[in-house]
Amino acid sequence: MLKKNGFARGKQRYKCYCCGKQFLDGQQLLSGELIWELYTSGKQTYCQLAEKFGCSLKTIQRKIDAVKLEKERTFSSVANVLMDTTYFGRRFGVMVFKNSLTGEILYKQYVKQETNKLYLEGIKEIARRGIKIQAVICDGRKGLFKLFGGTPVQMCQFHQVAIIRRYLTKKPKMQASKDLWELSLLLAKTDKEGFEGALGAWHAKWQAFLDERKTDTLGKRRYVHKKLRSAYRSLKTNLPYLFTWYDNMQLNIPNTTNAIDGMFADLKNKLRNHNGLTEQRKKKFIDGFFKA
Repeated sequence: MLKKNGFARGKQRYKCYCCGKQFLDGQQLLSGELIWELYTSGKQTYCQLAEKFGCSLKTIQRKIDAVKLEKERTFSSVANVLMDTTYFGRRFGVMVFKNSLTGEILYKQYVKQETNKLYLEGIKEIARRGIKIQAVICDGRKGLFKLFGGTPVQMCQFHQVAIIRRYLTKKPKMQASKDLWELSLLLAKTDKEGFEGALGAWHAKWQAFLDERKTDTLGKRRYVHKKLRSAYRSLKTNLPYLFTWYDNMQLNIPNTTNAIDGMFADLKNKLRNHNGLTEQRKKKFIDGFFKA
């Protein structure tokens, strides 16, 4: 028994109540584009799609492999570039550059290792396409901030908090560490002057504590509170890049890379439904997800 439903462009779609197969004007419905959409956005696996359309798993794989992804795209003329890298294993990652003003993916490249050179190459490729880069928003990789000439660079404030957490943990025991941890949590909730003043006051209060040393077994004088010193030094060193958004409010610069980190989380959740993909098929899935 067949049930008739309306379909685009005057065609009719039918579904058999007995076997569940779907047909389009008498032909079984096996559109590669539809299967691709169900596979990527609908989170359906090869096996689920094969069962849905009453065909073999190999047929579904062949249909998906044959789908051509759109290559030609147009971009906005101005961008604030969010950039970050995520990994799918130890030697397979994707580096992504996103325009925070429009949400579009400007460029991506597959990498074995995240390096400053590759980030610079990505920025140059975006500029080569005629896009004016107003600002760059990134994590705190050493040496990265000074690669982009006079372009304003904003360090992700949440990445800075993560650095402090690695040094101090979420529940530090010493009062000086507790105070610095609580101060770091205010980064995204305060302005530049307020944070700089609070950090200066913290250092003035705990400077003697920070400078404490002891003699080790080799007779060398070493600092007692190394991790606390490192946490403070990280904040002090990165401070010129933590409030670029505040110094350039007219550019509408975000203070974090959350918009791109959220995409990474969504991508990994969808890929988790398709464990066991070859690297080639995984790349095609990622290409379709980012459309870049």
